[in-house]
Amino acid sequence: MTNLSTDFLIIGAGIIGLTIAKELKERYPDASIVLIEKEKDVAQHSSGRNSGVLHAGFYYSKDSLKAKFTKEGNEAWRNYCYQNDLKIFESKKVVVATCEEELEGIYELEKRGRINQVHLKLIDEKELKEIEPNAKTYQKALYSPLTATVDPVEICQHIKNQLLKQQVKIYFEEPFIKKEKQIIRTKSYKIQAKKIINCAGLYADQVAKAFGFSKDYVIIPFKGIYLKYTGRDQPIRTNIYPVPNLRNPFLGVHFTITVNHEIKIGPTAIPAFWRENYQGIKNIKPQEFFSIVQKEMQLFFTNAFDFRRLAFEEIRKYNRKHFIQLAAKLVHQIDFSKFNEWSKPGIRAQLLNLKTNELVQDFIIEGDDTSIHILNAVSPAFTAAIPFTKYVIEKYIKSY
Repeated sequence: MTNLSTDFLIIGAGIIGLTIAKELKERYPDASIVLIEKEKDVAQHSSGRNSGVLHAGFYYSKDSLKAKFTKEGNEAWRNYCYQNDLKIFESKKVVVATCEEELEGIYELEKRGRINQVHLKLIDEKELKEIEPNAKTYQKALYSPLTATVDPVEICQHIKNQLLKQQVKIYFEEPFIKKEKQIIRTKSYKIQAKKIINCAGLYADQVAKAFGFSKDYVIIPFKGIYLKYTGRDQPIRTNIYPVPNLRNPFLGVHFTITVNHEIKIGPTAIPAFWRENYQGIKNIKPQEFFSIVQKEMQLFFTNAFDFRRLAFEEIRKYNRKHFIQLAAKLVHQIDFSKFNEWSKPGIRAQLLNLKTNELVQDFIIEGDDTSIHILNAVSPAFTAAIPFTKYVIEKYIKSY
């Protein structure tokens, strides 16, 4: 067991942990920074398994942190990619309505975009045809010209390499084991730090509880999978999204064009049975399994936030035919037989408020003078990461 001492210790090398380290090094170039990660490399979970979409910021209510940081984050990552010659595809996005009832949602999103000062345009069917000929809508749609796609793993790897050049110490395969006063134990180290920043993603709530935080919250995992298009043609050229149910944090089955011009439909938002429930029973953790299933059964029987309907709807998406039918409502014509390859699954670390039994829709941070815990860094956390981590540092790190 090796003893280490550092000014800042960051737990977790996803996009938030990496961006926190990047921002700290820019503000405090002489500070020592240690980052620990339980996996073999960066971005092994949500940060490397998401769609890569840089969102524009019109989904979120005006008083939310998401609204505050998504628009600015979109611009920040655009600049970062262009300045560092990283991949970016100007995919743009349209949000379409399938019936008259969904027009209300279109107008609500347009209103939110206006309040959040997002570049967004309400368009009619003729204008939609000019932007994306294959998309179909009922009377009106929304056009987001600043939505783009990037390669999340490429960005995380680039930040990692820059940090290593700046003498930030990154220790892989070193999971957080326990806290002893202000000392953190991993597999190989005892690390004493002036400031500890918990960016542990799927395990952020568990790490926080070791410090006396996250008393009212627990993470409920949801599995997201996409179906990939294997045809050689390009039947769409723009991301196509449905009108979402704004009562929950999921955006519905949609078309995404990746930075490599691969077309996908999805994702699912299927309740998972443990935090890294990617495939079958691989890596099952019995204690975690029973704890999460117990909580999900409680949500099912109480039908909190309409969980029962959500669970049934999402489980149905395992049926490829049903999954495709949801996407088919958004377009005129695509050969759906070519959507025949499932993507690598991802897990959304979704926070649940134990007092209200509701899914938390905004970012949640708790902390004190010695530790900071980022508990709910869900979509669009990747897009918002740069301004969000600036905010965390300005609010919680007065000095070190």
